[in-house]
Amino acid sequence: MASYKMLVKDVIKQADVLLEIVDARFPQETRNSHVESDIIRLGKPFIIVLNKCDLVSRKSLERSKSSLSPVAPAVFISSKDRSGTTILRHKIMEIAAINGIKDRDILVGCLGYPNVGKSSVINGVTGRHRAGTSAISGHTKGVQFVNAGSHIKFIDTPGVIPFDEHDEYMQGLLAIKDSTHLKDTEGVALRIIEKICAENKEALEAAYNITIEGQDSYGIMELIGMQSNFLKKKGEIDEMRVSKKIIDDWQRGALVT
Repeated sequence: MASYKMLVKDVIKQADVLLEIVDARFPQETRNSHVESDIIRLGKPFIIVLNKCDLVSRKSLERSKSSLSPVAPAVFISSKDRSGTTILRHKIMEIAAINGIKDRDILVGCLGYPNVGKSSVINGVTGRHRAGTSAISGHTKGVQFVNAGSHIKFIDTPGVIPFDEHDEYMQGLLAIKDSTHLKDTEGVALRIIEKICAENKEALEAAYNITIEGQDSYGIMELIGMQSNFLKKKGEIDEMRVSKKIIDDWQRGALVT
């Protein structure tokens, strides 16, 4: 972890503008206070990029933008359909101009947790597959410089993992671990249900063709199990199968908030 910390600090020092890539479904959880403090301490401008915005309702996006705007400019991106990439490019150039950067490449450092889509954001802005991407956490193994044209050069980095991160729920949410590698699959699935119900209950109902009428998270899991016919011999739901389905659906983007 010490080497990651040194790498991140070096990227912040090199960069003219920093992008903190977060997952639009849970921006507060995927912000990194250590990284933001280092950026602010060195006086570097940064943009918070909310990736995977196609998985979030417009209402949730506007709420996130409102809460983040006092910290830094926020830009919505969908790497899937490249929406927001032109806005991000213009914002980078605008901030660079304000800070007197001209007649040379703008170095843009990209930082964030594993699997928030840093390399995908870079590829969206460049318009082609220049940064390596993978569904496997930690695909980017070292710093990569990626030429994006228009005097923009990205510095892509491995995922920044908080030094006190041992929360299996977050590992499940971020797809750092898939359902086959999580110890408490039921607990992670219940937390996902709680999160979606708090923000967009109708999306959960539509995804599983269920009607939620005041059930707690376990009751909702039972509804999903019954609807999916994930039952044991005595008619009880197969909690392991249901839990894995919910986690897998979340991680592949089939559930929205």
